[in-house]
Amino acid sequence: MSLEDAYTRYADDLVRYATALVDRSAAGDVVADTFADLLRNPEGAWSRARHPKAFLFGAVANRARMYHRQNDRRRRRERYVIAARRPNPAAIDDDGGVDVPDGLLDACADLSVQQRAVTYLTYWHDLSVSDVAESLGVHEGTVRRQLARARSRLRGALS
Repeated sequence: MSLEDAYTRYADDLVRYATALVDRSAAGDVVADTFADLLRNPEGAWSRARHPKAFLFGAVANRARMYHRQNDRRRRRERYVIAARRPNPAAIDDDGGVDVPDGLLDACADLSVQQRAVTYLTYWHDLSVSDVAESLGVHEGTVRRQLARARSRLRGALS
């Protein structure tokens, strides 16, 4: 069975499976990244797979683990930066983690991609609204609206 045939046949099942392993918004990307990796190396493991469906489910599970590891690393970096910017270095706990207000990271994860992008560029890179709009290829009003929504959601999580 070719990889293209396998995608046509199993993609929907794999996306449903990935949804159980990662958040719904990332499931399609996990499956797409899995197939992209397999396409990059046509003589690799896929060519030796005896049970294509089982192989693909395993490959998606591996990609989901990678997704979670990447998110964990990103969150640790964010905690570190938050702690470094705080005037009180005692905010870092014994495990090297940071005392972040309850729910803040979950609230950040719940922001839309565009809200996270404008928040990141505005606060971490100190870009102006016009610079953020230019970077993202959107209107300044869109940046202001997404930033206001993100601030509102984060404010709600912190109160």
